[in-house]
Amino acid sequence: MLNMFEVIETNHMIEHEKLDVRTITMGISLLDCCDSDLEAMNRKIYQKITEKAKNLVSVGEAIARDFGVPIVNKRISVTPAALVGGCACRTPKDFVSIARTLDRAARDVGVNFIGGYSALVSKGMTQADENLIRSIPEALSVTERVCSSVNVGSTKTGLNMDAVCLMGQIIKETAEATRDQDSLGCAKLVVFCNAPDDNPFMAGAFHGVTEADAVINVGVSGPGVVKVALEAARGQNFEVLCETIKKTAFKITRVGQLVAQEASRRLGVPFGIIDLSLAPTPAVGDSVAEILEEIGLERVGAPGTTAALAMLNDQVKKGGVMASSYVGGLSGAFIPVSEDQGMIDAVSAGALTLEKLEAMTCVCSVGLDMIAVPGSTPASTLSGIIADEAAIGMVNQKTTAVRIIPVAGKEVGDSVEFGGLLGYAPVMPVNSYSCEKFVTRGGRIPAPIHSFKN
Repeated sequence: MLNMFEVIETNHMIEHEKLDVRTITMGISLLDCCDSDLEAMNRKIYQKITEKAKNLVSVGEAIARDFGVPIVNKRISVTPAALVGGCACRTPKDFVSIARTLDRAARDVGVNFIGGYSALVSKGMTQADENLIRSIPEALSVTERVCSSVNVGSTKTGLNMDAVCLMGQIIKETAEATRDQDSLGCAKLVVFCNAPDDNPFMAGAFHGVTEADAVINVGVSGPGVVKVALEAARGQNFEVLCETIKKTAFKITRVGQLVAQEASRRLGVPFGIIDLSLAPTPAVGDSVAEILEEIGLERVGAPGTTAALAMLNDQVKKGGVMASSYVGGLSGAFIPVSEDQGMIDAVSAGALTLEKLEAMTCVCSVGLDMIAVPGSTPASTLSGIIADEAAIGMVNQKTTAVRIIPVAGKEVGDSVEFGGLLGYAPVMPVNSYSCEKFVTRGGRIPAPIHSFKN
């Protein structure tokens, strides 16, 4: 039971410290929509999404009013489209029709994003997988709400370097296809290693094949709450610091648990997981970078940054696990450059580089996220960045991802405005030495020895 002090404390977090439920995401299985007739399959996909999610937005808004908790986004994730469309889609153009159907369904039920235009190719690609991947540039240029992801590796299977090489080309093509929007399509495209099946956060969300027919996953975010709590612990030792983070994460997760259970009840859909991730926004005071600086860094990127982030991520997870039996997804700290004002400032000041960000991804919850690089960056270099990040995930048995934006027509020193929660970013320099001979070798990098646990 909550006592009055806890109610008052939660209200204060919401009103003054930017605590929010970042997203309620309904996962929907489309496996029963498979059909050898493309038109029939698209019709089934549209009907199922609009039927299952017809009340998602209204219920989310009602819960926000009734509980006084901001619910920022209502979203949908679906079964990876490469699995669903394999029977009917013979060409990349066929898959684009699925993207259009997903976009229309998302628009008609009122959600801001729909994830699952995805392929899982960690060990190899089917023809359907390759067709979907090659369709991504056009699909993201002709839709508004569709998000795409490709899983190119895992600790169990190793890295599919053919897919890694191809994704560098696809990212370049997507940047060019959305040139008139500052290559915004790349902001809706994630390349994963060890992608989780139950991630509610875009752009990497999809509905895993092991999930129920429909499920509710909730993502909670509260960087501002953690920062304010740490302000009261200035000068204290690490034991006090860790306890403060852990207790705060517990309180944040309990709010998410309450919202998730209520959404599940009202929608008649099983509750899946709570994803407690410190997901920042461009708003001042809602920054993971500011948390790290409150811990004692003059600027993010300074020596000690990786250690501070490791501690923060671990304590967030520990607090969340105590608050709910169903913590999942990514859960931890996100470090997207364009979505975090503190990260933007650190890059602009020269304190934070791409190489330091890569080191930080060894201990955070995702990876290189929302990073703008020059539009002239070669596709092979993008593939090399993906390979590096995927290798970190593979060897360390964690999820890693790359959401990188080679902004067409922009160079180092420029900045790019994405708008809304996506924020803006300075264009960062990239190592100019080539890795083309490496990424084009073809084949698969084997799984590490510690993956063999049978």
